Amino acid sequence: METLFIADLHLSPERPNDIAIEFLTGRAKKAEALYILGDLFEVWLGDDEPAYQDIIASLHDLTIPVFIMHGNRDFLLGKKFSAMTGCQLIPDHHVIDLYGIPTLLMHGDTLCTQDIDYQAFRKQVRDPNWQQSFLSQPLEIRRKLAKNARDSSQVKTKNTNADIMDVTSAAVNEAFSKYNVNQLIHGHTHLPNVHKEGNNTRWVVGDWSADTAIILACYPDGCQLVDLSA
Repeated sequence: METLFIADLHLSPERPNDIAIEFLTGRAKKAEALYILGDLFEVWLGDDEPAYQDIIASLHDLTIPVFIMHGNRDFLLGKKFSAMTGCQLIPDHHVIDLYGIPTLLMHGDTLCTQDIDYQAFRKQVRDPNWQQSFLSQPLEIRRKLAKNARDSSQVKTKNTNADIMDVTSAAVNEAFSKYNVNQLIHGHTHLPNVHKEGNNTRWVVGDWSADTAIILACYPDGCQLVDLSA
């Protein structure tokens, strides 16, 4: 009996991840539920995206409940994707009952409040009018725009202090207080760990690469981070 949480796989046609297929066709099938906390894909340009058919098929074949939230890379996942995969889209900042413990689920990017430029970008691309305008463009144009944005982001990341891109204590404490929970699970920062402060516990799910695939597995008696590649 386990509930699984994953995030930040950043799958792309250029960087296939065999561990992801093995996970979805193996361990995930035996879980009670699977939560994908954003950035399953490196980029998702709309539900007319023709790539990732192996991942879509593997998600569709799962008979367990699968929940997915938008990340900062795949915020355009929509109703068609949900229908194709059988995944249920859930909002960021989503509270569940995890074996009797009220638990807040987030992607985690809204906790990085020191990154002012990113927060402004996030506000722009999450606007329904912006999304409608973007999705009205031909797929090839969307790909070019996304590549330009990704290139700019990579340059900015290299020139930005890592602490600025991490969560802030104030934002974390505010989330605990606002949602009246003592347990928080998120991804985004690529810094897998468990942080305990007083009665509050914050689990950070790890990112995936060719060498690592860190998930959070939760049971009635607790949670643990697991590296599937170990």
